[in-house]
Formats: sequence, structure tokens, C-alpha cells
Amino acid sequence: MKSTRADANRAAAPAAKAAAKSRTVKAVTATAKAAAVPKAAAKPVPPAAAAKAANPVKSTIKSAVKGAVKSAKVPAKTAKTAAALTPAKPPKLKLVRDSFTIPSDEYEQIGELKRRALASAHPAKKSELLRAGIKLLAGLGDAALLRALKAVPAIKTGRPKLKKGD
Repeated sequence: MKSTRADANRAAAPAAKAAAKSRTVKAVTATAKAAAVPKAAAKPVPPAAAAKAANPVKSTIKSAVKGAVKSAKVPAKTAKTAAALTPAKPPKLKLVRDSFTIPSDEYEQIGELKRRALASAHPAKKSELLRAGIKLLAGLGDAALLRALKAVPAIKTGRPKLKKGD
């Protein structure tokens, strides 16, 4: 014999009725206990708060309807215009600190580039110059990038050894 959904609903109905009855009994008991509190001990409740407490579902529905009406009053054109006028913040980038070795003549070129930028009324930091160079390299095609890399001589990695006089 196959059980159907209707059989399952019929079997669950007595349990649902018992749960509802239990909730009703608890609510009546809580109301009776609240009524038994002496008047002097009870705090005065404003009428608006008492109305909300009496029917929380009704007040929740009213507030939801009010919110829906307020949001419906804004014309679609105004909402789109406000979104277009608000500048979007770029996501905050994670910064990475690194160190590297560079030949002294190339390091002096960084100083020269900084002086040229300052003469053009745009002071620049070393990191800005390096980042600008990376952007330029990233814009190159594969063949041009390979030519640029071959023009740079390879150097030993790591920290340079100190001379005994230093």
C-alpha cells in the first residue's frame, strides 16, 4: 500500500492542533500572570506601544506597507540619476613591500627622472616611477617586451657585499 501526501497531512494534523493548543495555553497563562502583577509595580505604557504589543503582526504589516509605499514613491529616473551621480569608490588595493638590487647607474637614472618630473610641475616618488615603467612594459607586445628585457643586463641577485672600508 502506497502512502500519499494526503495521508501524511492527516497524520500530522493532530500534532499541529496539539501544538497550537499548547501555545494558546501558554499565552493565556502569561496574560494571567501579567494581570496578577500589582498596579504599583507595573510601569506606565504609552498607548501606541500598548497597541503594538497587543497585535505585533498587525504593526509589522503596517510598517512593511509604509516602507513599500515610501520606496515606491521614488521615480525610477531619480534613482538612476542618483546612482549615476554618486562616484564609485575604487576597491582598496593591498600594498606589497619588496626590496631589490639595482645597478648604480640605473639608480641615478631614477633621480634624473624625478628631476624631470619636478621640472614638469609633477613631483614623483621612486615607487611612482617604477610603477609607471611597469605599466609601460605591460602595454608592450610580446616581441617588444622581449627586446626591452634583452636590453637590460642580468645582475646577481641578493644584497651586495660590503667592502671592508665601508
